Amino acid sequence: MGINLNPGNETVVHSIAPVWNGESRVLILGTMPSPKSREQGFFYMHPQNRFWTVLPKVFGETLLHPNKSTDIESAVNERRDFLLRHKLALWDVLASCTIKGASDSSISREIPNDFMPIFRGAKISNVFFTGKTAYNIWKKLCANLYEKGFNLTCRALPSTSPANARCSVDMLVEEYSAIKKCL
Repeated sequence: MGINLNPGNETVVHSIAPVWNGESRVLILGTMPSPKSREQGFFYMHPQNRFWTVLPKVFGETLLHPNKSTDIESAVNERRDFLLRHKLALWDVLASCTIKGASDSSISREIPNDFMPIFRGAKISNVFFTGKTAYNIWKKLCANLYEKGFNLTCRALPSTSPANARCSVDMLVEEYSAIKKCL
């Protein structure tokens, strides 16, 4: 019997379908959904994650169902509608990995998602990453396969995670405004 050198790490398989349609113009990618997001069945659903505060502010909107909402189905539907209405696609770089909780710094054994259906089915020209880890994993595992073939412009944005306390909501809104400029 071997010794677990990384206690608390678990292998996670991505279980949330990407949000996109043929009208999507910008793809936003994270690394892997947090345990809370996986539990809720949608992206960035941890009550303290600022993604669903920041992105609606970029578009001059406020969501009716905050991440703390007990009506999960309505919250998910509202977010999905928001994304598609604004021609945004949302997914994660990884199909599976080994990770401790929601700590991107603990990620290992990365297997990327297959983005071919999205890039072939939508007119994506810009890809934004919700943090440096997602961007670095993309560069390592996906860039050669997709960037030139689909003429993509890729850019890392600051993480909306509560762990990124150095960025205020206003700073994040300013950075994430780059998404709106690409539409």
